[in-house]
Amino acid sequence: MATRYYLTLPDGERARGSDAALSFRAVSAEGFAEELQAALRGDGLFERWRAKQPDPDEVDPSLGATDPAATVHGEQRDLRIDLIATTALSGTIIKHRLRLLAGSGWELRDVTAA
Repeated sequence: MATRYYLTLPDGERARGSDAALSFRAVSAEGFAEELQAALRGDGLFERWRAKQPDPDEVDPSLGATDPAATVHGEQRDLRIDLIATTALSGTIIKHRLRLLAGSGWELRDVTAA
């Protein structure tokens, strides 16, 4: 069953993770939405992160789950960017991917059934 996550990036310029190779690169709401959608649909971000771990083989493979049907819509509101992600992935995976992409520069506003 799909879930809808309502997310906010209070300041798009500061929505960056601690590792530039894994962080958002976008500057627009559409760009942030595209990058998050790609991170949910594919395992590229997860695999890049896993390769940087001291013992990649010890990383829980369930963190690499993907949802090829995931969608993300982005909307700019002054400096703030609102994202709505619709996916079957768990909240744990959503949070992990967002920490990699945006560091602490994001907020979970609401969660509803899709």
